Amino acid sequence: MKEYRVEKPQLGWKDRSKKLEEFLNLIAKEGWTLHTINTNQNGIMNVVFEREKYR
Repeated sequence: MKEYRVEKPQLGWKDRSKKLEEFLNLIAKEGWTLHTINTNQNGIMNVVFEREKYR
């Protein structure tokens, strides 16, 4: 069984790619893998992660 986590990273306007990379690596250290990245027309980003629930 999998569990999911949804995050809305606050990346600001400067160095967004580097901040996103750091954010993804931080979450990955907790055992989460990237599932989906969604953005809407206002630029709001939702990042969905998944991992096995019973590890």
